[in-house]
Amino acid sequence: MAPKLLVVGGGKMGEALLAGLVDAGWADAGALAVVERLPERRAELVDRLPGLAVHDTAVEAEGVVLAVKPQDVVAACAELVRPPRVLSIAAGVTLATLEAALPPGTAVVRAMPNTPATVGAGAAAIAGGAAATDADLDWAEGILSSVGVAVRVPEEQLDAVTGLSGSGPAYVFLVAEALLEAGAAVGLPDDVTETLVNQTLLGAARLLHETDHGAEALRVAVTSPNGTTAAGLAVLDAEGVRDAIVAAVTAATERSRELGRT
Repeated sequence: MAPKLLVVGGGKMGEALLAGLVDAGWADAGALAVVERLPERRAELVDRLPGLAVHDTAVEAEGVVLAVKPQDVVAACAELVRPPRVLSIAAGVTLATLEAALPPGTAVVRAMPNTPATVGAGAAAIAGGAAATDADLDWAEGILSSVGVAVRVPEEQLDAVTGLSGSGPAYVFLVAEALLEAGAAVGLPDDVTETLVNQTLLGAARLLHETDHGAEALRVAVTSPNGTTAAGLAVLDAEGVRDAIVAAVTAATERSRELGRT
C-alpha cells in the first residue's frame, strides 16, 4: 500500500513536517515515508519517528512534499514515481520550473514556509499551479498547518512573502541581539538579560496573537506620555528604525525576485 505522503528530503524542515503531521493526527508515522540519502540521517529519523518508512530513493505515494535544496529540485522531480500532487517548499523554485520537471497534469503547489516551522510555529504561504484544484490547495494547507499557519496568495506575491515572513525571523533575532547588548550596556547580568529578552519577545508575540488588539494599539497601551517607553521609542524613531525595517523587507523581496530569475 502506497504511503499517504512521501517527503523527499529528511533535513530539519522535512523532519519538522513529518513530526508535525503525526502530532496533529494528520497521519500515523506508518502512513508516512521519507527519502533521505545519508544512512546516519535515515537512522535518526527512524529513531525519532518509529514506524516511519525511510528510503534512499523515491517510492510511489498519494502525495509528495519536496523538501530538498533548490538546486536539487529538478533532479528530485525526475525521480518521483507517478506523483498525483506535489507540494514544494524549495525557496525560489517557480511553479513553471516545477511543472516542467514533472509529468504533464501533475497538481503542483508551491509554498514559502519559515524556520519557526521546526518548532511548530511556522508561517507559510502557498500558491497553486495550473492543474492544482481547491482540493489540492486544501491538502497543502493541511500539511503546512500542522507546523503553524498557512495562507493562500498568487504566486507573484511569494517573493514578498519571502521578504516578510521568510526572512522575518532574522529581523526578530537581530532585535533580540540588540536587546541583549543593551542589557549588558545598562549593567544587567547576561543570564538575567537573556531570560528577560526571550520572555519579552515571547510575551509580545502572544499579545499580538491572542488578543484582539493590533500592533499599534498594543504599542500605544504600553507607552505612557513622557514615560520610559516614550523616551525609548523617540530614539528609535529618530534613528529611522521603522523605515529601516520596511527597507529590509523590500530589499529581501527584490533579492528573492532576482534569485527566481536565475
